[in-house]
Amino acid sequence: MKVATLLRQLSIVGVFLGSSFLGLAQETTTKKPKDTRPLSERIWFGGGVGLSFGTVTAIQLDPLVGYKVDPNGKLSFGLGGSYWYFRDNRFPTPYDFKAYGYRTFGRYRVIEQAYLHAEFLHMNVEANRFASFSEIKPRIWVPHLLLGAGYVQPLGARSSFFIQVLFDVLQDPNSIYFNQGPIFSGGVGIGF
Repeated sequence: MKVATLLRQLSIVGVFLGSSFLGLAQETTTKKPKDTRPLSERIWFGGGVGLSFGTVTAIQLDPLVGYKVDPNGKLSFGLGGSYWYFRDNRFPTPYDFKAYGYRTFGRYRVIEQAYLHAEFLHMNVEANRFASFSEIKPRIWVPHLLLGAGYVQPLGARSSFFIQVLFDVLQDPNSIYFNQGPIFSGGVGIGF
């Protein structure tokens, strides 16, 4: 009888010890290590500029700011603005186009030089901008969902050049990319 009582007490102690070790194991696995990177290593800046002057004038400004989510810098999210101006003087009444908007995006580096890109771009454009020149064209907000990939080439310690190819998968009839194939763009990044 004493052996049975001793075994029962040992099994109760074993259950308590086992559950406390299990609790400690869960506590250590659920705690995330604190990210010690300074903010300057988490934030990156970039974007693109397009300029063309002459009979056809085109100006495009696309500044970006991103945040590296993980310590390895593979995943980043960000936002940016966009401004487009286009004027074509080849017609009796010149064609003018202005658009502005904002973007949110995510990038995932598959390898050091290549990344996948997903972006929501919301642009304010003139509705029916290809209608007759005399028509009043109200301004509307047009959604764009751009998906694709890019290539990064380091230029120095913290700067890089990137090129990317994207596709507008929504194809809204008022899209700035309506019925357009791949969208090629590039720019410079600081810290990316």
